[in-house]
Amino acid sequence: MSENLKLAGLSRVNVLGVGVHAIDMRQALAVFRRTLEDRRKGYVCVTGVHGIMEAQKYPEFKAILNGSLLTTPDGVPTVWVGRWQGYSQMQRVFGPELMLEVCAMSVGKGYTHFLYGGADGVAEQLKISLLRRFPGLRIVGTYTPPFRPLNQAEKQDLYARVSTVKPDIFWVGLSTPKQEHFMAEYLPHLDTRVMVGVGAAFDVHTGRIQDAPDWMKNAGLQWLHRLGQEPRRLWKRYLYNNPLFVFKMTSQILGLSKYDPV
Repeated sequence: MSENLKLAGLSRVNVLGVGVHAIDMRQALAVFRRTLEDRRKGYVCVTGVHGIMEAQKYPEFKAILNGSLLTTPDGVPTVWVGRWQGYSQMQRVFGPELMLEVCAMSVGKGYTHFLYGGADGVAEQLKISLLRRFPGLRIVGTYTPPFRPLNQAEKQDLYARVSTVKPDIFWVGLSTPKQEHFMAEYLPHLDTRVMVGVGAAFDVHTGRIQDAPDWMKNAGLQWLHRLGQEPRRLWKRYLYNNPLFVFKMTSQILGLSKYDPV
């Protein structure tokens, strides 16, 4: 657990060996404020069932999630697990909603932002959307990466851009697990404080995909809404991961399977 969160007194819920923080939105925002005020560095993972199941296959990815400044309960199933483990105050901290709350907080605090990710033009569209929603928000840069790892020249270009503007918060809009690997690799080299992997938030806030209604979110059915919008890309993920998550989680709850504590 990072030093920031030891000081904050926050606990992690053991979800198949992944440490998901037992928090709500208010506590998540407090971690951002404390980290920035103390001039520390860290990355934030927004993790649901997909991330948990990826971590079952790839130990290095699990280590990235467990080494975060903050791993938020992005999905309702992770909240249910946390409440079963005794964290009754735990609530969902959904990536797109976290982005809006942090931006709202930033207007008064003066925090600066950098947007990295999305398809061509999406980061710039997101900048326009956020500035329209939050007048006075300071977005100091955007970057659309290629659909492959950055080459050496591109890395140096990114380092130089970020070094020039020194953003407080660096938003990463890639997919899981790409964005988490990116943050773990690049945070030490970028002149920024907090990196946040928010995946679909870039597309949600630019209208490229529609967010689910609240009743579906609260019922743990947001995956079904996403599946209806992107069936070809997501059907294997959801129809394989979700039943396997339920099976493995039931086994952990019953004590039939043990996962290393986090």
